[in-house]
Amino acid sequence: MSHDVSSPLIPRSRWRALLALGITLALSACGGDGEPATDAASQNATAQLALLETTDLHYYARSYNYYSDKEDKTVGLERTATLIHQARAEFPNTLLVDNGDTIQGTVLGTYEAQVAPIPATQQLTMYKAMATLKYDVGVLGNHEFNFGLPYLNQILGGGLDVAGVDPAAGSKARGPGFPMVTANVTSLKTNKPLIDPYVILERNLTATLADGSTGTVPIKIGVVGLTTPGILNWDKDKLEGKVSTQDGLETARKYVPEVRAKGADLVFVLLHGGMSASGYTPNMENPGYYITKEVAGIDGIVMGHEHNVFPNRGSNPSYKFEGADNAKGTVNGVPAVMASSWGKGLGVISYSLKWDGAAKKWSIDTAKTAVEVRNIQNGTEYVASDAAVVAALQDLHAKTRAYVSSPIGSSDFRLSSMFADLGDPAALQVVNQAQQEYVAAYIQRSLPQYASLPVLSVTAPFKDGYGSSADYTDVASGTLSVAAAADLYLYDNNTINAVKVNGAQIKMWLENAANRFNRIDPASTADQWLINDSKTGVQPGSSFPGYNFDAFTSPDISYEIDVTQARYNVNNPGAGGERIKNLMYKGLPMSNTQEFIVATNNYRANSSAAYILGTGKAFDIVWASPDANREVVLNYVKAQQNVTRAANGSARSWRFTRVATAGKVLFKSAKDSLAVAQAAGLSHISVDRADDNGINSGDGSYTVYRIDLNH
Repeated sequence: MSHDVSSPLIPRSRWRALLALGITLALSACGGDGEPATDAASQNATAQLALLETTDLHYYARSYNYYSDKEDKTVGLERTATLIHQARAEFPNTLLVDNGDTIQGTVLGTYEAQVAPIPATQQLTMYKAMATLKYDVGVLGNHEFNFGLPYLNQILGGGLDVAGVDPAAGSKARGPGFPMVTANVTSLKTNKPLIDPYVILERNLTATLADGSTGTVPIKIGVVGLTTPGILNWDKDKLEGKVSTQDGLETARKYVPEVRAKGADLVFVLLHGGMSASGYTPNMENPGYYITKEVAGIDGIVMGHEHNVFPNRGSNPSYKFEGADNAKGTVNGVPAVMASSWGKGLGVISYSLKWDGAAKKWSIDTAKTAVEVRNIQNGTEYVASDAAVVAALQDLHAKTRAYVSSPIGSSDFRLSSMFADLGDPAALQVVNQAQQEYVAAYIQRSLPQYASLPVLSVTAPFKDGYGSSADYTDVASGTLSVAAAADLYLYDNNTINAVKVNGAQIKMWLENAANRFNRIDPASTADQWLINDSKTGVQPGSSFPGYNFDAFTSPDISYEIDVTQARYNVNNPGAGGERIKNLMYKGLPMSNTQEFIVATNNYRANSSAAYILGTGKAFDIVWASPDANREVVLNYVKAQQNVTRAANGSARSWRFTRVATAGKVLFKSAKDSLAVAQAAGLSHISVDRADDNGINSGDGSYTVYRIDLNH
């Protein structure tokens, strides 16, 4: 069996690191006891090849919820690994790829990157677990950049020739154990791709020869990597002046023909992005649809980033536009797969290949190509865990559990986001107080030119029920631990930013947030869903995620949200409605010209400006702190010691404008949780149905609640 890997683009130092690990980047189950490739290649033959995909693992390596310190069978590479082993037993040849957003997302990743940074000689534990599965190639997702370029250089095993990084600093590290490719991120220092844009893998396929015997036949597989250009917005503080990004479609146009010209029999694109058919724009976040439509020579595209499933053969697929064929698993005729997130599924594209022994050429029997996403969950059952993955993670798992359980304070109330969409500030106010105090202190100390401006803070319910009916911030009263701070502020990569805005811009900010809600018709007798979200409400157009539902939680501010009005259009205010009513500051109408400092995060301060202020507009960022929002919250709770509802969880700044409705206004939230709403004083909430089984694609895991808007 041959283990050769051919790519002139891969630095020798990186391959030396791979060889030191003894990594064999060969197609699983290829070769065997058949004829030597040199003899078999002269005959006609057929072979089956399965492309296997994981995507958006986000360091969900174990099936474990570190916030609740409980097993969570719904997620985790330890179970995806079992699907991988099953696929390898089924298919004679497989190629295993990872589609990025791998190293960040759970406290496991935070622990190794920030809490107890791993030494330069140690392999990232996530890669150690993946090494048990012998991945063939991967791509960088946007979250690979969250911890900065020096850290990325270290965990990749060195070689990043970019400003602020010593390329040799990670040379003693073990790296991922498989090649990484990303074509559309360029080092400004070298004007070359930050890492290899593609790789050409030379393999031998187990094949059925024309005489009926089994043999091995060589194949060259080209893999081009693309990521979302949004990294320059989301991690601007870490990347500005160091890298540039290029448009995914144009980059694919450049490299796919190049890989084909270098002899690749098959060419795959690993796109850390999804797809939209609403119109092509340069540097768009999710260009998969247009890449498959405009670039010839792609035999398969692997997607991710959007945490959706394609193909989805259920009743309500995420992608329903022309060209996206959920039955065939193709986009514009190209086999395509997106395998959810967090290890919930494995993408599989199965190819039937034909080898022309005379022409020495492979072709695909497109009629026999099959695409699917295999899930770790089947009804109420889950696939078993893989012992090797569990063992590889055990040390980090134990250290992380000990870390997150360490106490930082106490609380006399339950901090929950289950009813944050209805104004309950229980899980938000502590975050806003921490951010406000932190920014105000810095301004008084270091930015005297802004010392006279009021400092406000906004945050959002980052866990809003979208992932599952358990996907809510929910911190019990009593002792607060590090896990509580992580639950209150989900994103460990967010850093504090302070922006200067005026009253008119604050209103625009809140108008954008109010797009979380559907328009309610008071005269309709039909049931109407309040939340514009495909999981906890309906999806009449583009779903508005809860993590963008920014809210103030201060007694200094009050406002109403009128959901009978149309959504506000920041780029064409006259075409939409205005939902924010009676916006007040300290009991008086907020002036359009009054200036404020608002504490927020780096993502909101950078990439959200166009949605809040309008296309082409930018926030006036007066301070970009290097400190993480989560750490600021953790330190605030440590300083407070005792968190109380009266002081830290009752400042409800907004309410819905009162209106009588002829029919029910409904929303979904966590099951059997009415007591949470009642404890927060939301007496106008009641249970409509105990579960959502069969309602808006519901699986019975949510409760359906009713809200009286005339309260």
